[in-house]
Amino acid sequence: MGRSRRKKSGSKIVNTLLLLGFLAGAGYIYTAPEFERVSPILESSDSITWNRKDPLKLKLSDNIGLKDYELVLSDGLNSLIVGRGNFDTGTKEKTLLVKYPQSKTLDAKSKNFTLKVIVNDSSMWNFLQGNRLQKTLNIKIDYKRPNVNILANSYSITQGGSALVVFQAEDENLDKLYIQVAGKKFKVQPYKKEGYYAALLAWPFNESDFSAKIIATDTAENKRVTVIPLFLKNHNYKISWIRVKDKFIDGKISDLATSNPEYSDIDNKLEKLRAVNESMRLNNENLIHSLSENVSTKMLDTWKVKKFYPLKSGAKVASYGDHRHYYYKTKDNEVSESYHVGYDLASTKMAIIKSSNAGKVVYANDNGIYGNMPMIDHGLGLYTLYGHCSQLLVKEGDDVSVGQAIAKTGTSGLALGDHLHFGILIQGIEVRPIEWFDGKWIKTNIDNIFEEADKIIDAK
Repeated sequence: MGRSRRKKSGSKIVNTLLLLGFLAGAGYIYTAPEFERVSPILESSDSITWNRKDPLKLKLSDNIGLKDYELVLSDGLNSLIVGRGNFDTGTKEKTLLVKYPQSKTLDAKSKNFTLKVIVNDSSMWNFLQGNRLQKTLNIKIDYKRPNVNILANSYSITQGGSALVVFQAEDENLDKLYIQVAGKKFKVQPYKKEGYYAALLAWPFNESDFSAKIIATDTAENKRVTVIPLFLKNHNYKISWIRVKDKFIDGKISDLATSNPEYSDIDNKLEKLRAVNESMRLNNENLIHSLSENVSTKMLDTWKVKKFYPLKSGAKVASYGDHRHYYYKTKDNEVSESYHVGYDLASTKMAIIKSSNAGKVVYANDNGIYGNMPMIDHGLGLYTLYGHCSQLLVKEGDDVSVGQAIAKTGTSGLALGDHLHFGILIQGIEVRPIEWFDGKWIKTNIDNIFEEADKIIDAK
């Protein structure tokens, strides 16, 4: 009896140990990274368009590592393997390029295909077979480029100036639509009816060359590039040499530097000047550019502006586009440089500044060298700013009406005398205010363009 009990007791211990071992093994398999159970991921919608000229891009990823793949293209009747292979060990992300096969197995005239994507990862799960992704994509063949027609545009554009274009863009799979000007993409706004668009353009004053192209791309990556026919007028902007005095550095420059922790510890006079006139200026202008890049995506039915006249009886004290060189003591000792990207007006001390056109205030606060500065969005990517104010009469988010008082002139920021720094921007690019001061220029380059386009749109 005692021996029997000992055998049973030993058997229970062995069974218990085996069970514990099994549970430990099962626990390891369920928790160890090499036995993970997450399938690879394909970043793609179920239905895509393809122009067949460019390779399809299939972006794959896996949390542990991709192992192998197979791609099967079918026209509904016949199938063909168009991709098969292994991934390098440890590959977690990979974009596969699928080219349309040269083989005559598939019907070249078919407009609809399917692509079966099979991908295995390097997990030891599923008896070392890994996790599998299997997905079938529906592919619609689209060879046709988007259709673009220019309805009307400004006849010319001046270096540093503005222009308007109204055009039509059609494609059932339209994906991207913008206007390319050098390295800048100008957004377009829907106008009047579906398929029609309007956009203001800007030619940066410090760039001698200019070209504007409407870029329309569909989801199959068919692209249409249409040049906007603008007569170009180059313009020479003023170059100024300004002697920097100690009084200026010890006064305005030091005051602005001490107000900002980034520059407050600079002791050297000329370094302090450069920090304020260049680094601080750049940061302030970056804010202005970011505030003025927005263009509404809502349908625009009409857009009109009157000429801008923000300061009654204001006299010009500095023009737009000046390239300013600052020297210390002697002209051969240049210590800083900057561009003046606005138009300075002065009348009387703390004179009332009015908004010439309706809009929404997007900023009303201090902005470094620009001092107290309200900024207004007038629609279609057109913005105005008012620098060096002594007092702000509006706040961010306010809707302003024509003729409304928005601020008073002053000497805040980098201003020596009481005046208004008036700036106009189109989608983050400063443009010539003098054009927008001129009612005749607005009629010729803006109003007439809309009227010409409207006749075509309304006739359809």
